[in-house]
Amino acid sequence: MTHRQRRGRASRTALSLVAVLGTLAGAALVGAAPAGAVSSRVALAPGVAYERVDIRAAAGATRAHVLSVDLRDPRVRLDLLYPGKVASRSVVSAMADAAGAVAAVNGDFFNISESQHPGVEATGASVGPVVSRGRALKGAVPDGQRFGPALPPGTSTEDVIGVGVDRRARLDGLALEGSIRTPVGRLPLGGLNQYALPQGSIGAFTSDWGSASRVRATCGTDTDRAAPCSTDTYEVTVRHHKVVSMSGTPGRGPIAAGTTVLVGREAGARQLRTFFAGEPVKVVRRLVASVSRVPYRFALGGYPVLRGGRPLPGLDATTSAVRTAVGVADGGRRLLLLAVDGAPAHRTGLTIAEVAATMRTLGSVDAFSLDGGGSSTLVARSPGASAVTVRNNPSGGAERPVPNGIGVFVTR
Repeated sequence: MTHRQRRGRASRTALSLVAVLGTLAGAALVGAAPAGAVSSRVALAPGVAYERVDIRAAAGATRAHVLSVDLRDPRVRLDLLYPGKVASRSVVSAMADAAGAVAAVNGDFFNISESQHPGVEATGASVGPVVSRGRALKGAVPDGQRFGPALPPGTSTEDVIGVGVDRRARLDGLALEGSIRTPVGRLPLGGLNQYALPQGSIGAFTSDWGSASRVRATCGTDTDRAAPCSTDTYEVTVRHHKVVSMSGTPGRGPIAAGTTVLVGREAGARQLRTFFAGEPVKVVRRLVASVSRVPYRFALGGYPVLRGGRPLPGLDATTSAVRTAVGVADGGRRLLLLAVDGAPAHRTGLTIAEVAATMRTLGSVDAFSLDGGGSSTLVARSPGASAVTVRNNPSGGAERPVPNGIGVFVTR
């Protein structure tokens, strides 16, 4: 069967009883509707289509909602949806409408709770790196500080799905590279707007962070998210490249433009204690790609499940849940955004292995898993409508506020 034939069969999904398209790793899509059946596929805008796909998975029948996005159409683009601050959350439908997106799905896993650290508030910030409109908003937390399912072997919190300035989508990694420059030398920068900093490091917080407390950044260790908060911390505020204040504990509240708050823990705290008021300090940082030499216009975290048409080794094949995923096809020129339905009739869900199989069956060569469960949300605006509607049924009964998402935009 040719690639074009696979695409055609995967897109002709029907709401009526239909035949099996194909079986991969225990998951089967049901497609190829009989003559006269009404297809669920709807063209939302040039280059953007929506459809429902029924899947026979190991735990039982489930339903997925799929967006097909053709980046070959110059009117179509993808970009980050977020509430304007890293440490903030909103529902996908509100973010999509505010930004003018025609469709969207939820994004990365995030710091949703802090039951292990009494008195410390959850920040709502996401796990992985974030790039919006070509600008780096945050770096990745240490792997052991990740929220969500365990990372598959060979993956890390630096993994991203991104779209470059060349309008091609890719799976890649983005690592923070930066330094704190002072008259006596340079110190390594260990974090950027992150809810967790590596042990012994110094992290930078900017106006992109928001108002949430920065205490959480000094809790846990590189391998244990639940470990106690550090008792050896220090904070230095730099405004217009000069130190203006110091504090023995991380603070909270909005950070003004032109201001950077440096938070240190353990060895990083001891280094910051040598700073003094009026000292010139310059913080430089960037996110460096592991693979692509093309700058990213948009990127966010999650973890890969499919590379080069092959599922990653070690993917969980036993735990079924509501999932969100994005697939890359046609050399990065076409994307498939998927969210599993959380309604009781379809809530059996997919294992991570079945997510990889499903995305491959839909035509993806690479695929990336995003936050699932109560976060899984897919919204789309019908032709002529003024606002998006939620197409899947969130498993919690209503949309969960999330830190970011993938927005689909069309210029008419």
